[in-house]
Amino acid sequence: MRSLLRFSYPGFVVSALACACGSEHGAAAPDAGRGATGTPHDASSLAPAPELQMTQVTVGPLVFDVRVAGPESGEVVILLHGFPETSYEWRHQMTALAAAGYRAIAPDQRGYSPGARPASVDDYTILKLSKDVVDIADGLGVGRFHLVGHDWGGGIGWAVAKIYAERVITYTSASTPHPDALQKELIDPSSCQHSASAYFDTFSSPDAASLFLDGDAGVLRGTYPGLTAADVDVYVKALGTLTAMTAALDWYAANIVDRKFAIAGLGLVTVPTLLVWGEDDQFFCKDTVELSRDYMQAPFTLKELPGVNHWVPENGADQFTMVLLQHLKSAGADG
Repeated sequence: MRSLLRFSYPGFVVSALACACGSEHGAAAPDAGRGATGTPHDASSLAPAPELQMTQVTVGPLVFDVRVAGPESGEVVILLHGFPETSYEWRHQMTALAAAGYRAIAPDQRGYSPGARPASVDDYTILKLSKDVVDIADGLGVGRFHLVGHDWGGGIGWAVAKIYAERVITYTSASTPHPDALQKELIDPSSCQHSASAYFDTFSSPDAASLFLDGDAGVLRGTYPGLTAADVDVYVKALGTLTAMTAALDWYAANIVDRKFAIAGLGLVTVPTLLVWGEDDQFFCKDTVELSRDYMQAPFTLKELPGVNHWVPENGADQFTMVLLQHLKSAGADG
């Protein structure tokens, strides 16, 4: 465990050292088991943000918790959260989208919804995570939709925009570059991105969940610079057990090998795309973000937000929401 405490992940080092003397699992007790994927739970316990509603969508044996807002007749915008967050991260955008007449839909994705938490690492591959998005859309009777993603949700969003391009009206990525651009930089040991992604090595390791949760989830609590204590508590409540944290980290274990993606290249994306990147992002380098242009075969806009870190939808909420609404308006369902 001592060796894990030396991993490089900006903002985590102090928290990791602080929790080194905690109990094996800190205050977070394991859940009853990881295999129960088909039993719905009380979604009202998730305390949705004001003006948002919580529903559930069943896809085969999986039950997804989904936040929704806005008129049912509005153009649909599906929003995919990142690690280690939940659909709560979209509370600002969902309120604004609803006010603008859109139907905003934000699922707690595979591993994050307690009813959609399969036990095998192999159940968290990018292809399966991508298919979940269209399956949830189908379950809600949605045909074409705008798509928004952040962090890991951004990576899945790029995959959906490629594999299911006929379903996606526009794509907006908060922070996350095109996966092929990321891969190209990751394999270059001299690149900024190779160094910035050093945390991949630890996040895909077997003991990563315990590292996050030791010492009353000290490392997990230290993950969200700029967020309020109340907002952090929402994420810790959702992910503060070994069961939940392990499932969230399975996204790394299933898809990252030796700091590189385990799947083939994605290729050119043909969906109109907006990429919004915070200039203080700790995890995605500017060179990687700029390289995303090389993998587009559709209109592409890169918007840089000064003074904003990796957590764009929350710490850059007003700026991000404004450019998102402009992007959606410029390429609506008839565009």
